[in-house]
Amino acid sequence: MLQYIFAGLALGGIYAIASSSLVVTFVSAGILNFAFGAMAFFVARFFYWMHTQHGQGLVLSALVSLLLVAPAFGVFLWAVLFRYLRLRSSLIKLVATIGLSVAIPPVANILFGDATITSAPGLAPVPVHVYKVFGGVVDLNAVITYICVIAVLVIGTLVLRGTDAGLKVRAMVDSEALTSLSGRNPNLISLAVWAASAFLAGLAGILVAPTDGLTPGGMTTLMAAAFAAVVAARLRSLPVAVGVSVLMGLVTEIIQKYLPANSSYTAAIVPSIPFGFILVFLIIYILRSGRVSEGSGASGALDRAIQTQDAETGVGTQEAPARDVTRFNRAGGGLIILLLALSPVIFHGFWLEQVDMGASFALVFLSFTLVTGEGGMIWLCQITFAGGGAIAAAQFATVEHLPVLLAVLLGGLIMLPIGALLGALTIRLGDLYVGLVTLSFGLLMETLVYTRTRFFQQGLGVVLNRPQFANGDRAFAYLALAVFAVIGILMLNLRRSTAGLALGAVRSSEPASETLGLSVLQMKVLVSGLAAFVAGIGGAFLAMDARSALPTSYPTFAGIIWLAVLVTIGVRSILGAAVAGMAFTLIPGIFTTYLSTKWGNVPPILFGLGAIGLATDPEGAAVSNVRRIRHLVLRSPAAGEFDDADLALPEQAPPQQSLPPAAVPVSSGGDQ
Repeated sequence: MLQYIFAGLALGGIYAIASSSLVVTFVSAGILNFAFGAMAFFVARFFYWMHTQHGQGLVLSALVSLLLVAPAFGVFLWAVLFRYLRLRSSLIKLVATIGLSVAIPPVANILFGDATITSAPGLAPVPVHVYKVFGGVVDLNAVITYICVIAVLVIGTLVLRGTDAGLKVRAMVDSEALTSLSGRNPNLISLAVWAASAFLAGLAGILVAPTDGLTPGGMTTLMAAAFAAVVAARLRSLPVAVGVSVLMGLVTEIIQKYLPANSSYTAAIVPSIPFGFILVFLIIYILRSGRVSEGSGASGALDRAIQTQDAETGVGTQEAPARDVTRFNRAGGGLIILLLALSPVIFHGFWLEQVDMGASFALVFLSFTLVTGEGGMIWLCQITFAGGGAIAAAQFATVEHLPVLLAVLLGGLIMLPIGALLGALTIRLGDLYVGLVTLSFGLLMETLVYTRTRFFQQGLGVVLNRPQFANGDRAFAYLALAVFAVIGILMLNLRRSTAGLALGAVRSSEPASETLGLSVLQMKVLVSGLAAFVAGIGGAFLAMDARSALPTSYPTFAGIIWLAVLVTIGVRSILGAAVAGMAFTLIPGIFTTYLSTKWGNVPPILFGLGAIGLATDPEGAAVSNVRRIRHLVLRSPAAGEFDDADLALPEQAPPQQSLPPAAVPVSSGGDQ
């Protein structure tokens, strides 16, 4: 038992370092940093590059990585992104940091190499010395982890509570504006906070690498596990986050003593423990208080009061004449439709296969358009619904021998009530908690359900053939585009219907909608179920394109990249979903076909940068480019709200506050 306790304390210590960084950045900047895992990967990858690949000394590599590269990296990210996010809505913050998490790993691959590293050295010299303590065994890496955790806690507590610098940080948590009026520079304080956060991220990444490997997926899993402690701490309590982190590490290791070794159930249960913690604590908090919201996060009423409308929405000068704008938008939409219709004819061979895949991805992206664009909610499990639809359709078609299109429809219908139930269960959660719960749901489904032998079939998946009349690539592309068109038309009708108007009102302001007698629960359950249904259909088409439903083709973290791609193009645009689907397959194809393999890292960087761009322009890169093009064509000022604003991510209205600032529940998003 002692051996498991030592291992659990080491794992819990790493979780504690990660959760400490996440809590500090949230309470000081109001940002739950979804790029933490990517930052940890970057610093740990630099340490490996310097120490292992170039043979530099362990101590020198650690000092340079943690005390020079990591803080400089944090300062750089603050300068280019984080400083623009403080007064943005939760949706913008979440998507921008997701974009950063997508862009950082390929940048690291370009700089340091893209070899897969399954085991990496930690801070202990190799070979790692092993100690025997009271009959148990603990290695030097674990001892270093214990020391680092204690040092972080002691130094962090002393700095925050016993120094002038700590007082400044705590003052900025309440209000950046008041901190500035007192003669302190809030920018310098924020810069120091993000430098420290990057240091903690790099430290956690280096410490976890010897056991979990040095991969972006492994670091992102570390971040997702640390989220459990952050949720338990309600995003703010550092002692609670550290305590729950240690408890989580102990439970994760000790439970393995009582589970059968080399069992598929053990392999599924152990990585699911942190996400079980998330669900348990959220249930407890909902039962106690009725609602769990991130509140105001950071910034007080004065910060909101001095913020100009132009800074938040980008509203500027008068738009071009409405008639010219409408003609331009119709012409642009018609051109996109024409190109989509001709794409199966224009392309051949490899490129036609990419069109097939792109049309299938477009169907999945429509589910993001529904849940995020129409519903104003950040769901990070749409890829899970896509995988569920694919698996169910394969079971109906191959095992039950139903017609394949009927099987696809049934696969989508099975996802519908699951999505509606998830929407109902998360109705009392703030935006950040919704993102964390849906991420946890996806990871739980991935580990507990999608790994079953019935679905996995030793890595082959279950066969899902295309319909006989659409067996060829060109016919299948037109089938996918036809289904996309049908769903797109239904979505347009939904927008124009009474339910669509009610949904738009709920997205804009939940409190105002409730005063009008609109049911927030009904609207969100409706859009959640429809989004899950569409994702299931799209996932089944992806499986038909590959002719096999393989659960590992739908990893939860890959869905974050999908969201970043769509946000780059336009999350509220139906045609934007089609463009995003094609771009997601054709652009990487161009890079891998005509450029060297190393250039294959560029497309995810571009998609990530598109999502990051929301920090400075909440309407997105596509809207900005459309405005510029229209300005050139119409020769009129390009600003103001216009028809193609439906490309934009729903911007959340600032919560109303009074002095002194108080935690106010944040609505699920809305247009501004």
